[in-house]
Amino acid sequence: MKQLENRIALVTGGGQGVGQGVARAFAAAGAHVAIAQRNLDQAEQEAAYLRDTHGVEAIAMRTDVMQREQVEAMIAATVERFGRLDILCNNSGGSFPKRIENHTDEDMEGSFALNYYGVFWAMRAAFPIMKAQGGGRIINMGSLNGVNAHMFTVAYNASKEAMRALSRTAAVEWGPHNICVSVICPSATSPAAIDYFEANPEMKTRILEQVPLGRFGDAERDIGSVAVFLASDGGAYMTGNTLYAGGGTHINGVAWRPAVED
Repeated sequence: MKQLENRIALVTGGGQGVGQGVARAFAAAGAHVAIAQRNLDQAEQEAAYLRDTHGVEAIAMRTDVMQREQVEAMIAATVERFGRLDILCNNSGGSFPKRIENHTDEDMEGSFALNYYGVFWAMRAAFPIMKAQGGGRIINMGSLNGVNAHMFTVAYNASKEAMRALSRTAAVEWGPHNICVSVICPSATSPAAIDYFEANPEMKTRILEQVPLGRFGDAERDIGSVAVFLASDGGAYMTGNTLYAGGGTHINGVAWRPAVED
């Protein structure tokens, strides 16, 4: 019996990067997976990969997590297809570099729509389903940017830290319903990270010098495995936690300072 045999998992942004690694780890552990992504082609390609590689059921849905109606439809479609929802992984997110004083209201609103409200809407829609079925697991992707207060990403930092407070509060309120809620702050390579480091090799070198384990994380092996643990029976007494899957970068922080305009 695999750790997540026949459980139903939904991963937002599961077609690339960290989300892809989590989706693949879930499928390898035996879960059937729904991938919700704005880029439907990516989601469909990944769903096909999961079916072919792991023999699980996998579906793809076009979802913009900044739109409440689409988030609610994503939850409903997963339950309609599989009959339940055991694991919700809110992975979608994004940031942009800009000095605090140059942020507009629209900048902040956009970051909160993507990194906070998208998670809140998904959790709220999933709650009655998980409550009725006797429990579930919610795994939200946080950010070391927020924890370490990295410069020039204040909208991302603030929205991710708000999401972390949401997660901890939900862990308290929903614990009596056997719904466990935790946060993973990951550090792993992704297409965006690879592009950035190729364009900024000196930054890559400086960051690696500050990673105690001396390497960047692998999305499936290093982040997905943590998500599988939280979703498995082994994680049944884990809730309200923030797990730092970053090679030790949370200990002293990392001086990551992207170039920005004055």
